[in-house]
Amino acid sequence: MNGKTTFTGHRGLELREDLIFEIGTRDRSGVDLAPLRGLPDRLGGITRDQVDLPGLAEPEAVRHYVRLSQKNHAIDMGLYPLGSCTMKHNPRLNEKMARLPGFADIHPLQPVSTVQGALRLMDQLAHWLKTLTGMPEVALSPKAGAHGELCGMMAVRAAIEARGEIDRRTRVLVPESAHGTNPATAALLGFSVDEIPASEDGRVDLDAFRDKLGDDVAAIMLTNPNTCGLFERDIIAIADAVHAVGGYFYCDGANFNAIVGRVRPGDLGIDAMHINLHKTFSTPHGGGGPGAGPTVLSERLAEFAPLPHVVANADGLELVEHGPHTPDKPFGRMVAFHGQMGMFVRALAYMMSHGADGLRQVADDAVLNANYIMAELGDVMSAPFAGPCMHEALFDDTFLKDTDVETLDFAKAMIDEGYHPMTMYFPLVVHGAMLIEPTETESKASLDLFIATLRDLVAAAQAGDTERFKAAPQLAPTKRLDETRAARQPVLRYGVTEKKQARAAE
Repeated sequence: MNGKTTFTGHRGLELREDLIFEIGTRDRSGVDLAPLRGLPDRLGGITRDQVDLPGLAEPEAVRHYVRLSQKNHAIDMGLYPLGSCTMKHNPRLNEKMARLPGFADIHPLQPVSTVQGALRLMDQLAHWLKTLTGMPEVALSPKAGAHGELCGMMAVRAAIEARGEIDRRTRVLVPESAHGTNPATAALLGFSVDEIPASEDGRVDLDAFRDKLGDDVAAIMLTNPNTCGLFERDIIAIADAVHAVGGYFYCDGANFNAIVGRVRPGDLGIDAMHINLHKTFSTPHGGGGPGAGPTVLSERLAEFAPLPHVVANADGLELVEHGPHTPDKPFGRMVAFHGQMGMFVRALAYMMSHGADGLRQVADDAVLNANYIMAELGDVMSAPFAGPCMHEALFDDTFLKDTDVETLDFAKAMIDEGYHPMTMYFPLVVHGAMLIEPTETESKASLDLFIATLRDLVAAAQAGDTERFKAAPQLAPTKRLDETRAARQPVLRYGVTEKKQARAAE
């Protein structure tokens, strides 16, 4: 909390806000509901216990959540430089389209004849995803990036099973710079994970990769551009080599926004790749909302795509939802229904409003902005790998040596300057990593202020102003926390009475 700097705990327009359990009571509600009478017991005598939730009047509830929202950073407030997450502006046109009747208010169990427009939109989205990636098939139903990754690897497993080789092909090759979900997905599906080291330039060590090839390799899982913000220059050679031993190439498509409109993954030899619609095609990112991770598949895996499929027939579009109704060999369903309609609408609106030239410019500007940051900070911050980079600039903590300031301290000081910190300590292959992704939607003026701020922080650290860093953040609603203790001794239950007693004692 703020600290008791005023009688109210408020500081100007920055208003103190307690937890909802502190300000609400269980004996009131903002809604009047008449008691239920005369209804038969259909639960076999099982009664509902009192729901132990706080009650607030409507204005109290509105004020509570508005005040909480003011304590959060957001892309609508300023630059959000999280590397690997692509926190960019979401065009309001997309939001308007997603709220149109017929998209926002449909139900997955409606008769297919009543949702022909929605199916047509899904079919169009699928068409453009296949066009942009050079792949013949796409599964729309995966709910997020990791879910799409699971989809691609389940298709790989289904193909290996169809070949009768599942007992022999047990290894999945994963570069050490991969997203953490990659080895987790492989292990979940019963494969053993074999790590591939990186070369001195931050890319897959091609010789080490070739040494690990064999007829027991099921697939390689590789991110391109990789998590160091670098393009894997040997990707075609890697694809050819893994195909030569009978394996498949899964590409983590989280960073597709760096190459969209510039290169088609299918032309690089990739067999499966998920696409984060919330990154490349501007669905709102974060906040716990719904995600979408469609997965494109090559000809080698197309017939194993999960259900459902949108297909055209004489009566219009329909959903094929059962294996016997298709000549392919789908591995089943990923989810109960068909995907995230709101995310589909936003993504297609983004594609259609940008056009082919606009999507190409998305990649151009994302890469340009990241390289601008790397160039402008390169003389004061240390980069572990020589540029140019792709869509994100990676720095390490070498420039902080002998300053008594660490990566975490540097990030906390950024909060006082009004910036959400960049991604810290990732990728793990770089000590004290600071991964910055400006995205393509930031202006030069916005980047210049950000760059000037970081240069000022670097100068302060190297001048010995450690108090600025060790005490940070000092201007945020919540001050510096003991994060180690919070991780080791989490408070998992909130006691309202105990909290009020402690405050009264203060």
